[in-house]
Amino acid sequence: MNFVRCDQTPAWALLERHQKAGEWDIRAAFESDPQRFDRFSQSAVGVGVDFSKNPLNDETQTLLHTLAQQCGVADLRDAMFAGEPINTTEQRQVMHWLLRQPAASLGGALAQPLALVHETLDAMLAYAEQVRDDAQISDVVHIGIGGSDLGPQLVVGALHQPDITGKRFHFVSNVDGHELAAVLAGLQAKSTLFLIASKTFTTAETMMNAHSARDWFVRQGGTDTARHFAALTSNRKAAADFGINQCFGFWDWVGGRYSLWSAIGLPIAIALGETGFRQLLAGAHAMDRHFCSQPVQTNLPMRMGLLDVWMRNFQGHATRGIAPYHSGLRRLPAFLQQLEMESNGKSVDRQGHSLSHATAPVLWGEPGTNGQHAFFQMVHQGTTVVPMEFIVVRKATHDLSGHQRALLANAVAQAQALLVGQHDVGGHRHFSGNRPSTFVWLDALTPESLGALIAFYEHRVFVSGAVWGINSFDQFGVELGKTLALDLAKRWDSNDAQGLDGSTAGLLRLLK
Repeated sequence: MNFVRCDQTPAWALLERHQKAGEWDIRAAFESDPQRFDRFSQSAVGVGVDFSKNPLNDETQTLLHTLAQQCGVADLRDAMFAGEPINTTEQRQVMHWLLRQPAASLGGALAQPLALVHETLDAMLAYAEQVRDDAQISDVVHIGIGGSDLGPQLVVGALHQPDITGKRFHFVSNVDGHELAAVLAGLQAKSTLFLIASKTFTTAETMMNAHSARDWFVRQGGTDTARHFAALTSNRKAAADFGINQCFGFWDWVGGRYSLWSAIGLPIAIALGETGFRQLLAGAHAMDRHFCSQPVQTNLPMRMGLLDVWMRNFQGHATRGIAPYHSGLRRLPAFLQQLEMESNGKSVDRQGHSLSHATAPVLWGEPGTNGQHAFFQMVHQGTTVVPMEFIVVRKATHDLSGHQRALLANAVAQAQALLVGQHDVGGHRHFSGNRPSTFVWLDALTPESLGALIAFYEHRVFVSGAVWGINSFDQFGVELGKTLALDLAKRWDSNDAQGLDGSTAGLLRLLK
């Protein structure tokens, strides 16, 4: 596959000149164009996005579309969906999309992998229904980290209805024993199911928590490890050695941050049931079809991924704030941090050459309206302009009078305030305005709409990474610190500081 890096294309130079030539007053753009909202907003597969309050115009979009064409973004997308190994540093396919592909819908080389996907899916969902029907199990503890934790935690937190399942869900990821101890303090061995999520069954943090959970289970009088533990892993032997018989595996073409659609989603399946989990997959697959079939002009993930490039590389914004105005989406900022920053936090291209342009911005955030009383002071009046992304759900599932109206009014008002600002000659109440934001909405929070939303973000990240010419599907940046931690753990009791830098050696002495 031969793709041109963005900074080596004619469109990149044209975008640089275009940016320097514009004044980028968003308020003036609305005043001169009554149709701006309609032209710079779009809905697809139940996900709506208004990006009209960003500094761009028709020429910007045209140049960005040309950039995508010159970088071969659509070609890379098609290669991914054809099963080609676009993860070139690890020589792997990238096929998380196959996990939500309908059964028997593909031929050729992909027919067999798809059949295996559905074989595993059917078995996992059957087990999930057994757990749902098991009245003795009141608590499900999911032990994983990173992609094996954030996706399931997001979806279960957004969609689980405890009054229907009669079960409580707990997520443990941190190797800090305080987290696991706090969870275990409220449980009983006889009514707890532990799910151990690790593709290799060797992840250091996960396995330490898993062994501690098993030790607690035995101390509490638990005897049937096979019944109260299940593994989401491809290493069946290691799981069996641990005492687990019930295993659901997945493949090396499933990256951790894209794995909630796989066996890693078992807690989601238990929380939502088979029907709900299949609806989640269907929503994501519908977004896959949109992403693959629509031209760049009407392709929502394409338009947003290209906007992200424009804001990062030409408008110079090194950060983006995420504000979901729905408590069920409270883990969305953390999920998107991993999805985007682990995927696109790279400084070399696919060939290993250093980049001359910036890549992933820093993502951070908090649910609204909490964030309004925390960091929005800086967002509105600080010296750093932070593009904000608001995510709302139109329909509430509660019947508390007035709450939804107040919530949505706050979200719209924050975006309005960032745009219009307020003049104050004294300065302290002056809001500069002309600060960019994007507004994302769902009609209702359902398994299908959430599946579409997550897939939208996956493909959006793919687009910006493809433009930047990087491999969005490896994550070598997480390895060095973990390797060094293993070395320091061995040195802990021996007091061996040989070869360590002065600070590390000093901290080792101090913390011991």
